[in-house]
Amino acid sequence: MKIFIVYWHPEPQSFNGSMFRAACKVLIDAGHEVRTSDLHEMRFDPVSSRKNFTTVKDQDYFKQQIEEMHATETKGFSAGLEAEMEKLEWCDLMVWQFPLWWFGLPAVLKGWVDRVFAMGRIYGYGHIYETGVFRGKQALLSLTTGGQEEAYRHGGFNGDISGVLRPIQRGMLEFVGFGVLAPQIVYAPVRMTDDERAQHLAAYTERLLHITQESPFDVGTY
Repeated sequence: MKIFIVYWHPEPQSFNGSMFRAACKVLIDAGHEVRTSDLHEMRFDPVSSRKNFTTVKDQDYFKQQIEEMHATETKGFSAGLEAEMEKLEWCDLMVWQFPLWWFGLPAVLKGWVDRVFAMGRIYGYGHIYETGVFRGKQALLSLTTGGQEEAYRHGGFNGDISGVLRPIQRGMLEFVGFGVLAPQIVYAPVRMTDDERAQHLAAYTERLLHITQESPFDVGTY
């Protein structure tokens, strides 16, 4: 299987960093092809502008989707974005590794989506959800939270985790056609002992050993 891991955390020694490295190792050792984007290491710029493109459709008024469609037709994406799009198109499974910040994606990862999920190339009229460009591919969110698991249950302090993740899993991944696997969530690793963190890493790597046997779940009912 061809697997693309997109990772962001500002601290390499973080638990997210450990999950990222563990995933890379176990998947490569299992014989999968793995490509990665370590967005912090890459110093990926999350801010969209005309630098996304080498072409110009309307020099007087910048509308990103119009420029994206033009760039799709004329092969006019910047070299950096083209490289990310090619990894996206190459993979069978995409994994996002990140800490949940303010009930969503960290800014750099969200900016990666803003810039890489280009209209015309990644989605477009008639090519969303069930007819999405990436129909047949799968995606997995692997994330950590600051709060304990009970805070993310139905009626909990922060609300059901399914509602928190729905804008990402439904509004981004399923929107462009990915089938979404059940998320890998580690709640409050900062409050765990080293042994407990090791157990979570072991559980994650064990899951990844059998990831090809998994099927997408119903995002609306998780």
